[in-house]
Amino acid sequence: MRLLLVEDEPTLAAQLERALRDAGYTVDSAADGQAAHYQGDVETYDAVVLDLGLPVLDGLTVLKRWRAAGRNMPVLILTARDSWHEKVAGIDAGADDYLAKPFHMEELLARVRALIRRNSVHASAQWRCGPLMLDTRQARVTLDGAAIALTSHEFKVLAMLMQRAGEVVSRQQLVEHLYAQDFDRDSNTIDVFIGRLRKKLPPDTIESVRGLGYRLAGGS
Repeated sequence: MRLLLVEDEPTLAAQLERALRDAGYTVDSAADGQAAHYQGDVETYDAVVLDLGLPVLDGLTVLKRWRAAGRNMPVLILTARDSWHEKVAGIDAGADDYLAKPFHMEELLARVRALIRRNSVHASAQWRCGPLMLDTRQARVTLDGAAIALTSHEFKVLAMLMQRAGEVVSRQQLVEHLYAQDFDRDSNTIDVFIGRLRKKLPPDTIESVRGLGYRLAGGS
């Protein structure tokens, strides 16, 4: 899962980015509204954590511009504790949820998971595809109840395929969800991770679709 984190306070931004990465997300970050607007306009994200009090361009304006341009990724806005008017304005602008500062990191992670679930075909934190089960809360995968040891990158690739089980996912889409925007992206590494996953999963679980990408066999 790939997220955009928009927060201008350096200490909080670093804490949030670390917590989100530790939870298994690929994270791009922006410290002002202009950079955030550009990244949200040209990149694809599973969710955005957006502070409203940003320099250069405020978060509310950024959100309004995204929605006006048809960008429909789920957005969690961060507001000041007593600024009820910010919450109302944010929701009216197209926010999917809000969280008042200060907050517990566990609550933010839970709200992000909920937003991603609501925006996908999966109604719970546990995604199933045949004998495979992926728990988004614990970053854990089991096969017929037995745990499978995966690296963080293998987990992210499998999560993307399970989120779209039965559909073809291109190598480029996998690359974009695996690596942050400022990372040197190499699509050849996807083949390596797919090869490793195939050794750990039943035969034919991951199908190659010539010229298009990969598909997880079966449905969710």
